[in-house]
Amino acid sequence: MKRVFAFVCAMFVITVCSAAAQDVRYNFDKSADFSKFKTYCWVELKDAAKLDNITENNIKSSVDAQLAQKGLTKADCDKADLLVGMQAAVGQEKQFTSYSSGWGYGPGWYGGGWYGPGGSTMTTGSTSTIYTGQLTLDFYSSAGHDLVFRAVASKTMDPKAKPEKQQKNIDKAVAKMMKNFPPAPKK
Repeated sequence: MKRVFAFVCAMFVITVCSAAAQDVRYNFDKSADFSKFKTYCWVELKDAAKLDNITENNIKSSVDAQLAQKGLTKADCDKADLLVGMQAAVGQEKQFTSYSSGWGYGPGWYGGGWYGPGGSTMTTGSTSTIYTGQLTLDFYSSAGHDLVFRAVASKTMDPKAKPEKQQKNIDKAVAKMMKNFPPAPKK
């Protein structure tokens, strides 16, 4: 019984931690001089899947706020130092969960004596769909259209979440993505 309880507790902790965590990665051009980037503009990336207007605007406003905190200002694309594009995708995974109760028919004490030769347990299972979202932000120098910074965030999503919760997740992801922008200068 203690093993079953420990297993259930471990599965609960793993599920909560994996659902709450955001995986954020970034990379940058080590030869780029990020101190020269003062302005930016949004561009559409070729072949990027289109988001609904509400989600796209929520992401852009969150990125705009982060860039403003870092001293960059939005400008017309013909005058901008950086071109910013985004890509987003939602994937689906199937998850199978099984649970063995450890209770069932089998040997044991019953009515003052030993009862039964064999034993079995009851196992139940269920499947569920997990939605995983990924957001990619790409920063290109306007001079050569070279990619100078890329950040990617992945997170398990709840498509039924309230708009406030969705915006909170976007803001949190974008803040983590922009934490290392601009990269520290070379020493």
